[in-house]
Amino acid sequence: MESVPKDISPKRNGLSLAVSNSLSLSTSPNATFQSSYQSPTSSFGALRLARASTGAFPKQLKPFATEDIKILLLENVNQTGRDNLTNQGYQVDFHKSSLPEDELIAKIRDVHVIGIRSKTKLTARVLREAKNLIVIGCFCIGTNQVDLQYAAQHGIAVFNSPFSNSRSVAELIIGEIICLARQLGDRSNELHRGTWNKVSNGCWEIRGKTLGIIGYGHIGSQLSVLAEAMGMSVIYYDAVNLMSLGSARQVSTLAALLNDADFVTCHVPELPETKNMIGSQQLDQMKKGSYLINASRGSVVDIPSLIDAMRSGKIAGAALDVYPSEPGGNGDYFTKDLNPWAEDLRSLKNIILTPHIGGSTEEAQSAIGVEVSEALVRYVNEGTTLGAVNMPEVNLRSLTMDEPNHVRVIFIHHNIPGVLRKVNEVLGNHNVDKQMTDSRGDVAYLMADISNVNQSEIKELYESLESLSSRIMTRVLY
Repeated sequence: MESVPKDISPKRNGLSLAVSNSLSLSTSPNATFQSSYQSPTSSFGALRLARASTGAFPKQLKPFATEDIKILLLENVNQTGRDNLTNQGYQVDFHKSSLPEDELIAKIRDVHVIGIRSKTKLTARVLREAKNLIVIGCFCIGTNQVDLQYAAQHGIAVFNSPFSNSRSVAELIIGEIICLARQLGDRSNELHRGTWNKVSNGCWEIRGKTLGIIGYGHIGSQLSVLAEAMGMSVIYYDAVNLMSLGSARQVSTLAALLNDADFVTCHVPELPETKNMIGSQQLDQMKKGSYLINASRGSVVDIPSLIDAMRSGKIAGAALDVYPSEPGGNGDYFTKDLNPWAEDLRSLKNIILTPHIGGSTEEAQSAIGVEVSEALVRYVNEGTTLGAVNMPEVNLRSLTMDEPNHVRVIFIHHNIPGVLRKVNEVLGNHNVDKQMTDSRGDVAYLMADISNVNQSEIKELYESLESLSSRIMTRVLY
């Protein structure tokens, strides 16, 4: 007969900030052998692996106080993600758009998990109010909207989706290359106004042209393959040496790429090193009549310099999907009040302006919903940090049905000498079946499974770990 989980402490005192600081307890149906590089739906294979390795099925308990785990989802997170989280029994508060900062602060105070996309800014000021928060899910590639250092220093893990929308972005870039080469945007706008303007001057095939990719990661490498299939030559520049796909060729400097490419496309993260990476100097280095595409981050291209280069005829066309300042929701907001150069940008010929839709396809958003929500479930229920962008990646195999009195201890702590000795003194009265620890900068993450623990002993175990001066966050899963 299945036992009914009970709250160790019904009062909301220091101990029973329950899930937050946290006795949120373990059971994810997904086996923790699942690699961060596997398909997010491949947990059945992991289940078979776990059984083959241990002779028993992974334990599938109800997490402690599941009904109390509160999740805030903003910016219209896909239905697949919402369903995964709701099916765990979590309380899900869903909003279609981002929230103003003051409203966000009021909402975030009571939640244990928050899911966002690119518009919501989780600054230190916001996170400081999130007393119960244990994990953040970014349902997108980028994480620059989160203060990752503050989150890590307060034991809050952050997950994203580094792969799921790569194909969608790459396909958009291919479409934009063709549209720019044929001036399709201008011809379409003219015909919408009733003007028939059949011209071939300045219109080109993309076959035989050179595509220069800045940033040869998940998106850049997929784009490389698609472009070669269209008959283009591909060169790329990256800060590290990377293996080429197909006949693509890495160049040693950004200037070399800009000098040789007919089309230049940016696929880099937002970093101090990439701010205004393409400015007036770089635009001068590009071929006369070449094209620029940016679907990475709005800070990468200096847009006033791009406007000048297009007006002078140096750049024949551009496509922008991202901007330094973007509205928090849909509406008539892309004006000079948001960005002072907006009207000048909109007045240009042969420029494609899209509202940050690179990954906005049904397929990508569905896959992102699955990938990030499953990472959140694994973290809440099992403590697994595989794929976390701001924490050490630590994982243990799932507890099994043959281990009924086992407890999983998660201790996030400051990375200072002597901590393991003190933790093991606390755990010393029990048998430690398996233990793993790793560090990332000033933060360390310890996970241990201990056996022969009675439920009456869990509170004492938790309080002993909480009392250690090195503690950032303690969680006990059983």
